[in-house]
Amino acid sequence: MYLRDLTGPEQLKGLTPAELAGLAAEIRRVILETVASNGGHLAPNLGVVELTLALHLVFDSPHDKILWDVSHQSYVHKLLTGRYHQFHTLRQRGGIAGFTDPRESVHDHFHWGHASTSISAAVGMAKARDLAGEQYDVVAVIGDGALTGGLAYEALDHAGQDKTKLIVVLNDNSMSIAPNVGGISNYLARIRTGPSYQRVKHDVAEALRQIPFVGSQALDLVDRLKEGVKHLLVHNMFFEDLGFTYLGPVDGHNIPALTDALRQARAYPGPTVVHVVTTKGKGVPYAEELPDKFHGGGPFDVATGRTRPGSLTYSEVFGNTIAKLAAQDSRVCAITAAMPSGTGLTRFAREFPDRYFDVGIAEQHGVTFAAGLAKGGMRPVFAVYSTFLQRAYDQVIHDVALQDLPVTLAIDRGGLVEDGATHQGVFDVAYLRAIPRMVVMAPKDENELQHMLYTAVQHAGPAALRYPRGKAQGVALDEQLQALPIGRAEVLQEGDDVVLVGLGTMAPVCLAAARLLAEKSISAMVINPRFVKPLDAELLIRAGRQVGAVVTVEEACLAGGFGSAVLELFAEHHVDARVVRMGIPDEFVDHGSPGHFLEQYGLTPEGIAREAEELVLQLSSDLATHPGRRRSGRRPGARAAGSGQP
Repeated sequence: MYLRDLTGPEQLKGLTPAELAGLAAEIRRVILETVASNGGHLAPNLGVVELTLALHLVFDSPHDKILWDVSHQSYVHKLLTGRYHQFHTLRQRGGIAGFTDPRESVHDHFHWGHASTSISAAVGMAKARDLAGEQYDVVAVIGDGALTGGLAYEALDHAGQDKTKLIVVLNDNSMSIAPNVGGISNYLARIRTGPSYQRVKHDVAEALRQIPFVGSQALDLVDRLKEGVKHLLVHNMFFEDLGFTYLGPVDGHNIPALTDALRQARAYPGPTVVHVVTTKGKGVPYAEELPDKFHGGGPFDVATGRTRPGSLTYSEVFGNTIAKLAAQDSRVCAITAAMPSGTGLTRFAREFPDRYFDVGIAEQHGVTFAAGLAKGGMRPVFAVYSTFLQRAYDQVIHDVALQDLPVTLAIDRGGLVEDGATHQGVFDVAYLRAIPRMVVMAPKDENELQHMLYTAVQHAGPAALRYPRGKAQGVALDEQLQALPIGRAEVLQEGDDVVLVGLGTMAPVCLAAARLLAEKSISAMVINPRFVKPLDAELLIRAGRQVGAVVTVEEACLAGGFGSAVLELFAEHHVDARVVRMGIPDEFVDHGSPGHFLEQYGLTPEGIAREAEELVLQLSSDLATHPGRRRSGRRPGARAAGSGQP
């Protein structure tokens, strides 16, 4: 059986062990070649090939519901469920998503992307099944890295108490993105290296059967002896204490052993945990050796695993700068939620291990932990992806801002990314600017990033700076860091016909748009606002009144975003100016190259120049038609346009 001939997982059930082994090898080859070309998650998928085959051998998808926590490891599942011929389009616009998506296949039962959520959804789906009187199995596949997230324990607690029939497959590879940390990781390690729970349970039962007890009291004693010996030899069985039947640990690359364990789990009437031990990156030496590097990323050379050298990334500039700050100030601490390399903290962890904290996939804890550090006199910096900071919104409000604590949020991946709707970093501007006392910054380039980080660490209250993924602008970095005046913007170019206000990395794009406008004899003022909150009210009000035509540009959602802040400012101060807001409209952005979406939303020099020219021409036409009319009102047909007039 070749992948190209596989139309659905039901065809697996008649394959011999040799045929399954051959299919597993072909799956690894296809995933390796595709990810090397398109980018994506390599090591997680290489590690679950046999596990995914076993799941589809035992369960009947889509009737049975197989749920993948995060679902970055669902490539094998996609290949086995009829998507081989589309797999070459992985993560490309209009192609196969990098995560499960019910729009893509009936075998995908949830739109995943964030960690620690699968068990909660599984409990809900299993309960819906029971209420409807239906019969099917619900299986949640969750990694030991995702098991560091608190939501997973809330769901385990609920399921164990409620005795809902579901199966949790714990894919234990000692990794999240980086090596796992914390007590749960240590607990699982003890199980992996200790005697097999099932073997101990069987041996104890056999030994006790040889003792000639009689009567109900004796039987009760036998049960208690079994439990006592089990806990003595297999440590504290956490899952069974929660109300789950525990099976394992099982070799995650042994298909017969996996299918046996899964069939046992399927036969149990209540909640069950199947503990599976796998190797992340299995079958590709460089992915096994460096599983964190090959967790997810861009294209690479399939033979060597090497990527092309390039300029510094924003993450690397951040990492170098915070290490520099920590050398100067012993109060500076760095926190990550299981992403030291992704957020640029590898150097900091090496040079300042006592002030580096990896809290696991636990963003809520990370923020409140930072608040506690700040209460104790430290200056914590929490480096986190924009999409994951959303998970800790209450903590940012309640534990940091409400107490006006000097916590810095270093928000990586602010803006568009390849991974799709679950990972787009486009909401941070809107959700942060609503929080009192929060200073929100966005640098135009990497040099400004390092000054903003210094500014945030020096600030006496909460501060956030958001910067994009990928290569930086390539500008020279100042040796001496300086604090920027909070709430002070920067005029990059003077002009009389239109004002272009580009937030963060949209500032240089606006400069390029201004050059295009100059070719048409349109003079554009270009402002780098630097701060979303507080705004440079004086500069923006003066520019709005003098010029009367303003275009705000942001690689973030328009609803409640930076452009909305400018409109609110103009309304409050009765600034009579036409405002066009450019950004991400009220929709979720799918997977694909960020460049494609920048083009689609007009966030390019050409797109901005086109909007600005149209605004200037419309304003000139209105003034020519109505010489005495003030510059107010909404431009007919303008996209995301408004007036400062209340």
